[in-house]
Amino acid sequence: MFDKQQILPIACDHGGYEMKEYIKQKLAGLGYKIKDLGTFSSDSVDYPDYIHPLAKAINDDEYKQGIVLCGSGNGAQITANKYRNARAALCWTVEQAELSRRHNNANILSLPGRFINKELAMEIALKFLNTEFEGGRHQRRVEKISQTL
Repeated sequence: MFDKQQILPIACDHGGYEMKEYIKQKLAGLGYKIKDLGTFSSDSVDYPDYIHPLAKAINDDEYKQGIVLCGSGNGAQITANKYRNARAALCWTVEQAELSRRHNNANILSLPGRFINKELAMEIALKFLNTEFEGGRHQRRVEKISQTL
């Protein structure tokens, strides 16, 4: 479970901007401390410029978890997963968010800004933030994700 006393970074491109603003406002209203890493408008930008800083900060253990968004969620997820200690999960359903945390210990939630509604995105975010990693047999599997071949 994410500790509300920790800072939760969030980043997006133009395709995720409106959803980011909605989620940011709702989470802040629930007591989460949000660090907005941009973008700060719906003007066209390149998603890696905003996702790399968040993923690097997660990788370097500056933050425990984060949320990234782009139009499809794919570009944001792919970019975030370039970092050894980042485990970004693209989630379109609440169940995916739950399993990404319980089984994969995902530490970055990627959301598709153009393909799900804001209310569902908020449900997904809350499930992601409030689900614990099960560990056990899943720990062994997670440890194999970033092993060098």
